[in-house]
Amino acid sequence: MGHTSLDKIKALQKNPANVRNLCILAHVDHGKTTLADSLVASNGIISSRLAGKLRYLDSREDEQIRGITMKSSAISLHYASGEKDYLINLIDSPGHVDFSSEVSTAVRLCDGAIVIVDAVEGVCPQTQAVLRQAWLENIRPVLVINKIDRLIMELKLTSQEAYTHLQKILEQVNAVTGSLFTSKVLEDRAVKEERAEEDKEEGDIEPAECPGLEQVYDWSAGLEDSDDSQLYFSPDQGNVVFASAIDGWGFSIQQFAQIHSQRMGIRAEVLLKTLWGDFYLNAKAKKIMKGAHAKGKKPLFVQLVLDNIWSLYDAVVTRRDKEKIEKMMMSLGVKVMTRDSRHSDPKVLLSAICSQWLPVSQAVLFMVCDKLPSPLDMTSERIERLMSVGARRFHSLPLQTQELKTAFMQCSSDDTAPVIVFVSKMFMVDAKALPQNKQRPLTQEEMAQRRELARQRHTERLAAIQQTESGEGNGQSGSTTPATTPGGDNTIGQIQGLPLKAKPEEEEEKETFVAFARVYSGVVRRGQKVFVMGPKYDPAQGLRMVRIVSACLPPVPHLACCTMDSLYLLMGRELEELEEVPSGNVLGIGGLEECVLKSATLSTSPALPPFIPLNFEATPIVRVAIEPKHPSEMPKLVRGMRLLNQADPCAEVLIQETGEHVLVTAGEVHLQRCLDDLRERFAKIEISASKPIIPFRETVIRPPKVDMVNEDLGKQQKVAVIHQVKESDTLHLDPSGLVTLTTPNRQATVGVRAIPLPEEVTLLLEGSADLIRTLEQAGQAQREGRTLDMSTWTLDALMVLKSRLEVLLQGRKWRNAVDRIWAFGPRRYGPNILLNSVEGYQRPSVWHCLEREKGEKEGGAKAEASAIRDFDNSVVSGFQLATLSGPMCEEPLMGVCFSVERWDMNFPTQRTHLDSVTEEDSNSLDASVSESPGEAAGHPEASGKAGGAGETPSHPEGAVAGAIQGRRRAEVVAGLVDCYGPFSGQLIAAVKEACRHAFQAKPQRLMAAMYTCEIMATAEVLGRVYGVLGKREGRVLQEEMKEGTEMFIIKAVLPVAESFGFADEIRKRTSGLASPQLVFSHWEVISSDPSWVPTTEEEYLHFGVKADSANQALKYMNGVRRRKGLYVEEKIVEHGEKQRTLSKNK
Repeated sequence: MGHTSLDKIKALQKNPANVRNLCILAHVDHGKTTLADSLVASNGIISSRLAGKLRYLDSREDEQIRGITMKSSAISLHYASGEKDYLINLIDSPGHVDFSSEVSTAVRLCDGAIVIVDAVEGVCPQTQAVLRQAWLENIRPVLVINKIDRLIMELKLTSQEAYTHLQKILEQVNAVTGSLFTSKVLEDRAVKEERAEEDKEEGDIEPAECPGLEQVYDWSAGLEDSDDSQLYFSPDQGNVVFASAIDGWGFSIQQFAQIHSQRMGIRAEVLLKTLWGDFYLNAKAKKIMKGAHAKGKKPLFVQLVLDNIWSLYDAVVTRRDKEKIEKMMMSLGVKVMTRDSRHSDPKVLLSAICSQWLPVSQAVLFMVCDKLPSPLDMTSERIERLMSVGARRFHSLPLQTQELKTAFMQCSSDDTAPVIVFVSKMFMVDAKALPQNKQRPLTQEEMAQRRELARQRHTERLAAIQQTESGEGNGQSGSTTPATTPGGDNTIGQIQGLPLKAKPEEEEEKETFVAFARVYSGVVRRGQKVFVMGPKYDPAQGLRMVRIVSACLPPVPHLACCTMDSLYLLMGRELEELEEVPSGNVLGIGGLEECVLKSATLSTSPALPPFIPLNFEATPIVRVAIEPKHPSEMPKLVRGMRLLNQADPCAEVLIQETGEHVLVTAGEVHLQRCLDDLRERFAKIEISASKPIIPFRETVIRPPKVDMVNEDLGKQQKVAVIHQVKESDTLHLDPSGLVTLTTPNRQATVGVRAIPLPEEVTLLLEGSADLIRTLEQAGQAQREGRTLDMSTWTLDALMVLKSRLEVLLQGRKWRNAVDRIWAFGPRRYGPNILLNSVEGYQRPSVWHCLEREKGEKEGGAKAEASAIRDFDNSVVSGFQLATLSGPMCEEPLMGVCFSVERWDMNFPTQRTHLDSVTEEDSNSLDASVSESPGEAAGHPEASGKAGGAGETPSHPEGAVAGAIQGRRRAEVVAGLVDCYGPFSGQLIAAVKEACRHAFQAKPQRLMAAMYTCEIMATAEVLGRVYGVLGKREGRVLQEEMKEGTEMFIIKAVLPVAESFGFADEIRKRTSGLASPQLVFSHWEVISSDPSWVPTTEEEYLHFGVKADSANQALKYMNGVRRRKGLYVEEKIVEHGEKQRTLSKNK
């Protein structure tokens, strides 16, 4: 097929029924880009000889050097099948786990996916991940089993063994798909049961309808009724292609069914059903019979398909039998060029034969057009899921929003249809690569004109040279030169006279952002204005406000307006300019860099809700601090990091309390790519990056029952080891672990106890951060006398969270604990709890806003609100500060509950009564000022999320300063300011110190971030893999042999702190035979105590008096303290001896 013109692609875009949007998904090095090369070569964009070697869609230099794809890139291809012409928008995605965010951006824009599996390695960890991502986005996959040539050349399998091996690979892929299907069915069943219970409570279903029935839980119920006929991969269904992309061949069994039906006289439909399976050909009866395995016969697939391919490889590559090759070429009807047949590399001849006999592009593109859905076939389930943000159900959206579902289903390109576009990512393009900046090809007239002008200049120069030679003096020659060469020399003079200052400006505008997007409805036109829906945009609120305001920029929260300056057709490394793009197509949009950060929903209708956020498999965990080598270039670094943040879907950029600029990435390879981009593309300056900043958490555990040598600890000994708090006149430690602290002015006393939270509660709080943040916003609004509109799904989710906490916090010490929760921390939504255990202080719970929202009377609510003590918020602020930086190494706390058991305030003078709500507001101002640096450092997006409820700050800076001065004036009047400062500040400091001392009174431990590590290795290098894991504190969880291969799969956990250089070391130690995949998994408590010293006789015998063996927790803790500039207790000189001089030695 020749090169497709741009006009042809524009015409194909207008017929969405023949458009296929698909991406290529696979594990790293399974052949995605090689297959993409073959598909691109079918359109004449690259030579078929270069397919697999050029890697056309890997346009970055580091992608070519490393040999892996790092970013998803798209190209539009034309495919003709019979009388139909198809447009295929193909997106190639990375397979490395560090770049799985790029896979998420690709999957969102597609309707189908080609999943590639290596015939030798089978289903790998990232294969499962991409199948899960495709499942979550409701897109239909087809399967390509690639690298079948490795079964012949590397594993030396016979055709029969290869058939068995391919069957097992299909079973593995179908097992993954089946488990996803089962979980979905059971989840749907659980939702139906919940709805049925709700209807039962409301009285819709009477219990009398089913009397005397015992409820028995049947886990398999619902699976029998669910249709899974189209779910699995099977060659006879036409959704599997067997291929070797590097050799250029691939086939589906439909092709062989048609070939052999003509030769054998058997109908193609019969062959299609029997070519794959336990069938064999009875030569005598000339019938296809069942039971090949039982009778020891060759299956049809082996006899009619694999044997032919095996014999071709044997003749061409192994034996190089020219006569047999000639016979095969004659029977196949294939002609090859002489230079291919005489080439020294037999693979060249093989690929020349196979690419004509079984071209892989034809097999794959036919399967794609036949089996994958068009944009018109988008399921209603997928549409509802895209529009249902969070726990919000589609049916709870406004009516106008629900009507947009029809626009999705119709995928109409009418002028009346609303424009709906989703931008999945922003990518940077060199300004020179934009079509409008490229030099357009010259017409014949222009070329002739320029040729004539060049001739004239050449003639004039010759004449000038002759005059110069014939002239006697220099003056004459000097006078004639400018006169005779006005066209040439003056132009050169003008070019040389251009100001040099223009160069930096050009460099600054050298790169521009293009949005990677898809049109779901309507026609997108160049210069069109659309709304940009923010992630917290509420269509109900937007519809109310847009009715009032008619301008393009309505003052609606999280809704902006922007213009699409230019539209592009994505053609791999090149862009083509378009005037309009109809619905159902993938495109690039220019001019959105000011409105869109990473991803966004665009529409002409304000009724459209924002699409659900992209599902990222990898969590950014690796942090480095970055600074320019020359401090004067700091503005360039800041600008470069802002551009990097916009261009990378997964990278995060933030500024810490210390002023460090920190880059957060998904892994080591991702970090290296981001640093290279900063140096070469975004900042264009020399930068220096710190060693990776390893995140840790601090926690407390229950007192250990055994010591370091597994001997039982007595109670007295245990208390002596744990309690390390030094008492003073203002600090008292109770034997039970209660810490009592008095403020410096002796006017308030606080008693705090630290209790470890159960692990399940910690995980629940960590996963519910967004819900807890919403709960805190609602409580704050209620205290300030405002109302915060909360949707029903948010209320339901909060009630579920509360009930789950009640279930998990069981036992005597947790009695009524959920209703006594004072606050969460740090930053008011973290995985730590402040508990109100003060006798006689019945303050409203954090869940109080839920009860009010559910319809309680306002009078009762106000009466309860008045029960809040003065300075209540100071206690909360002290708790927030304590949980933000723990006493071990100033890292955030995790899984700790601080129970306030005593809070006494006795003032020597009778102070005037301040209104509690006003006092609380002023204290919250003080707390916000004290917490702002940590907030800005930890979560730059928190400011956006916190303001997401629709309210704006009511005080400018002057008003805040005035409010603080007013509060201090009130405290002076009330006698609350003394030589120790304002009383609220003293109370905050006292609570913070009490929490820290209570934490130290318990057995304290560090929590390390952990990677899940999956390694594929052969038996020969298994011991070396274990050696590297053991050296880096890794722990092997599982080891299993991959069936049908010599490969072992090792599953292990590895601390993030030990992971840097791990992949390189594994590859070096195993000579490249093992490669790990690291994905952030969880936080894990390090069992060793960082402050441990030997105390028992057994420990002294085992560890020695000095106990100088490596303490891993202490090493991590000292490393963090040293980085933060904190005091580290260590000996600088050990075993120091007096120096002996030479004179004394004589």
